[in-house]
Amino acid sequence: MVIFLDYQKILDQLVSGELKEYKVEPEDAFDLQKTIRNYGKRQYITGRAERGGAIVYTATNTGD
Repeated sequence: MVIFLDYQKILDQLVSGELKEYKVEPEDAFDLQKTIRNYGKRQYITGRAERGGAIVYTATNTGD
């Protein structure tokens, strides 16, 4: 079963503060990374690698 995730919406929710963090598993990390590269506010997104390859993304200072 393939699940489509709207990474653009997830990134918007991180930057707006609606989501505190978003954890992505290693098998999905590349797809999210592609979206981040094209995201207009990517400078506000920070990823922290965890043991096992998962990455937890959070928003940094959004300048608001």
